[in-house]
Amino acid sequence: MRITLGVTGGVAAYKAAELVRQLQQEGHSISVVMTRAAREFVTPLTFAALTGQKVITDLFGDSSGGGANLESAIEHIAVAQRTDLLLVAPATADIIAKFAHGVADDFLTTLYLACTAPVVVAPAMNVNMWNHAATQENVGTLLARGVKIVQPDEGYLACGMTGPGRLAGLENILGVVHEVTRVQRDLEGETVLVSAGPTCEDLDPVRYITNRSSGKMGYAVADAAAKRGARVILISGPVMLETPAGAERVDVRTAEEMRRAVGDRFSEASIAILAAAVSDYRPAELRAEKIKKGHAPLAISLEPTADILAEVAKHKGQKIVVGFAAETDHVAENARKKLVSKNADLIVANDVTAEGAGFDRDTNVVTLFSRDGRDLALPKMPKSEVAQRILDEVVRLRAALHSPAARQSNV
Repeated sequence: MRITLGVTGGVAAYKAAELVRQLQQEGHSISVVMTRAAREFVTPLTFAALTGQKVITDLFGDSSGGGANLESAIEHIAVAQRTDLLLVAPATADIIAKFAHGVADDFLTTLYLACTAPVVVAPAMNVNMWNHAATQENVGTLLARGVKIVQPDEGYLACGMTGPGRLAGLENILGVVHEVTRVQRDLEGETVLVSAGPTCEDLDPVRYITNRSSGKMGYAVADAAAKRGARVILISGPVMLETPAGAERVDVRTAEEMRRAVGDRFSEASIAILAAAVSDYRPAELRAEKIKKGHAPLAISLEPTADILAEVAKHKGQKIVVGFAAETDHVAENARKKLVSKNADLIVANDVTAEGAGFDRDTNVVTLFSRDGRDLALPKMPKSEVAQRILDEVVRLRAALHSPAARQSNV
């Protein structure tokens, strides 16, 4: 994407440099526009060095050297026409007020009025300024016009006060950027098979063995794939979740039922994302009657269940197959081993003991290990956003798989 980053005057302006770096790592082209006040905190040279592009600081060219000309006078129109997203971070109370009231007295405010691309604004200011009725009214005006506002974090501020007003974490800003800029229909023509949730292995008519999976991660993947245009087959263990719109749901209970359902529908899929937490073991014997409580220790013999990921990936052909690895130790080492041994294209791995990760949460912290050697560590983010990032990697792998070079190597 071609992103124009507006940087305004505030202590948080230095964080915009790291934001540029992270956006570049995702492959975006970044142009920077700085207000006069922003230059009191960070120099234009910093952003020029990071982006390799001219940093725009004045509406009429170089104000110090008489560099104004017709080209510079209409440059805001050219920038507005070529940008895919206008991102302002940090955004001061002043710039928010100017945007809300249509003031166009510098390059950034003029660019905003001329821009028809999506706009994301990440405010940063003193807590009292943020809470002031005028600022809140201006924010409401921008929201009503379709501007995305990344709510500021609460915490210790540069002014010494504590409360809302600190620039949102970069992961939150990036999450909104991804939401706004995502190409929603890049999976049209694909059939995505998703497995989700736990399985239950019966011990007797009353008891069973299961795990703590809520199914939220798999359901988020199914929902995201459907929104991006795919036909979705969702094979689900027992969960308390609504079926995502547009997904065909197949309910199963045991690991063997999951195995059969995935095997039966795998031929229809071009992409398989196996997010289910399938039981690795099941009782070797199913008791016909309830096991009575006694005083002696009870030993239960377990036998391994089928390895669904390995089974389907063995015959994947040109399909993309994604597996998950929920680990408690040696996460990277175990994930890379699983990637190779299961013949997967992508492993989504996480340490389930980490803060913000694991079962039955709305957030996750994962690293994506790709067969082509790319390891992508993601910060804590909502599972809905993790799902999008997984699909971004799937789209990238699919493009590489079907590239002319890949086709030639298979000849």
